[in-house]
Amino acid sequence: MDEMSRLPEPPQLSALMRDGPVALFLDFDGTLVELAATPDAISVPRNMPTKLRALSQALDGRLALVSGRSITDLEKHLGQLGVAVAGSHGADCRLASGQALGQAPQGISAEARASLSGFAQKEGLDLEEKSHGAALHFRNQPEKERVAHDFASTLSDKHGLAVKTGKCVVELVESGANKGAAVNAFMDDRLFAGSVPWFIGDDITDEDGFRACQDRGGGGILVGEREETRAGHAFADVTAVRQWLGI
Repeated sequence: MDEMSRLPEPPQLSALMRDGPVALFLDFDGTLVELAATPDAISVPRNMPTKLRALSQALDGRLALVSGRSITDLEKHLGQLGVAVAGSHGADCRLASGQALGQAPQGISAEARASLSGFAQKEGLDLEEKSHGAALHFRNQPEKERVAHDFASTLSDKHGLAVKTGKCVVELVESGANKGAAVNAFMDDRLFAGSVPWFIGDDITDEDGFRACQDRGGGGILVGEREETRAGHAFADVTAVRQWLGI
């Protein structure tokens, strides 16, 4: 796919729902909230949790947040949502009831964490510790992108981990964790089964979600611009996403 400007906005959500049951999978950072200098610096509208619950109810429960953040981190910003959620890049999936789908995330070894910590200190990068892995942020030092990616790649090969890349961040997580796997886990549940899935996201890691939704008869909706994407539709920014969702 070429430039984002060539991608049309999706039909109105109400129009999609008239055609049959719809499932929505929503990224968080850069999709529902604006990106910030650090993960904790985001600004979340006070009424967002209430509106997300209302949207989930309108979809008969077929709504899930799918984020690279851990579920604990999401709840720190959103509270106990009462909607389905996948954290840790899809490694930790839970229904709205809190019931887990699949196994809990395994995390990365103490040795790998120590290596990342030492590298972050040496290069002056921000290290974000997570229950399922760890991330190196270089938003304040974009010139360190290549060295951060090279180090993460070497470390992943040594410890059998997966590398997730995003906007000014590179992350190490357990192998097999991805947002497409999260979509498939939810779609195999009876609540989501038979619906048409749509994934909205802004980052490279969301492409797996786009692909999974396309494979099940739905599609992906990109937020912002990217020269190559599997998405068939796009929104200009976070504001447009919120307006389309009514949140």
